[in-house]
Amino acid sequence: MKNILIITLEHPPEIGGIASYVDQFAAALPEQNNVTVYAPYHPGDANWDRTVSYTIIRKKPYFPIGIWPRWLRMYFQVRKIVKERKIDIIFLHHILPVGYVAWLMKKTKKIPYVIFSHGTDILAATKTKWKKRMAKMVCTQSESIVFNSESLKHRLVKELPEFEQKSLVLYPCPDDALYHPPAQDFLDSLKSQYALEGKKVMLSIGRFEDGKGFPHIIRILPKLLEKIPNLVWLVIGDGKKQEKLVTQVQKNSLQNIVRFLGKVPHNEVVPFYYIADIFTLLTHPDEGKEEGLGLVFLEAAAAGLPVVAGKSGGVPEAVIHTQTGLIVDIYHGDNVVVDAITELLTNKEYADRLGKNAQERMKADFNWQYQMEKIKPWIE
Repeated sequence: MKNILIITLEHPPEIGGIASYVDQFAAALPEQNNVTVYAPYHPGDANWDRTVSYTIIRKKPYFPIGIWPRWLRMYFQVRKIVKERKIDIIFLHHILPVGYVAWLMKKTKKIPYVIFSHGTDILAATKTKWKKRMAKMVCTQSESIVFNSESLKHRLVKELPEFEQKSLVLYPCPDDALYHPPAQDFLDSLKSQYALEGKKVMLSIGRFEDGKGFPHIIRILPKLLEKIPNLVWLVIGDGKKQEKLVTQVQKNSLQNIVRFLGKVPHNEVVPFYYIADIFTLLTHPDEGKEEGLGLVFLEAAAAGLPVVAGKSGGVPEAVIHTQTGLIVDIYHGDNVVVDAITELLTNKEYADRLGKNAQERMKADFNWQYQMEKIKPWIE
């Protein structure tokens, strides 16, 4: 296998879909001794880095404000890594500014690169004529452009149609641990810890930011409680909107219904999928931004947990409506969402069937052995 350098601006212990994707992709590459990941520093990174089988090199990627271009620092760091690790190919995440670094490495050191795009980078890279021109320059010199959904691929091709032939989709894959339920006594103790005995548990995981739909769930909770009086909502995540969400919960006197668990490390999140009855995240388009795919939907599916997902971007690729879960459009009114959640919480046979279908689909199509076949030419 080639010596591979993966460049990312998001990596565990940072919590998020992109960080998880990069880690799982790196861990799935055949020969771990040949894999190096360049990532920024993050609180708790030393402990995390000791747990992985590939090499992680942490750096500060940017020069201080006032020195331009700030990303040039990353270029010098990457150039040194390429030389020391005898790198054959670069896999970069985010088109800009990381693409500048890869473009320069190809120009100066003849190192080929493959772009992995996750959605927000497409929006950022096509915001202005200048950035669109730079994105086009970076994409032109790439070996291929890899997307985590057909929806994302369509978005780039719409902006830059000349790259359709060099684009492909490589789906993220849930951790193997998600297919194996933790011991029942541990799950029982977790339920006791959060006072979930005799409750219907709805789980949501995500960053508290626009487009994830957390305020919409809070808004419909009173209607849900009329139909499901013993409902409890478990929420894992954090973000800039947290204070506003907590205030909204207090304003509606929902403190006994909502459990904010804060950030939970990705490798500790599995049990929460197994103590929940349903997974819900009302993703939706927001000011041009849409969900790339939604790794949490794949994780819920791997655990056999039925899903109610908001229609946005690549979500219909992660959740097949009425086959592996239910997709709702929040712009079609609250009753549509309330009815979907109520259906899965009251019709156990239907919910179990969707969860089983979802898990079987994950095992068949969303496994790294199958997905890695798509990039064989660049790793062998």
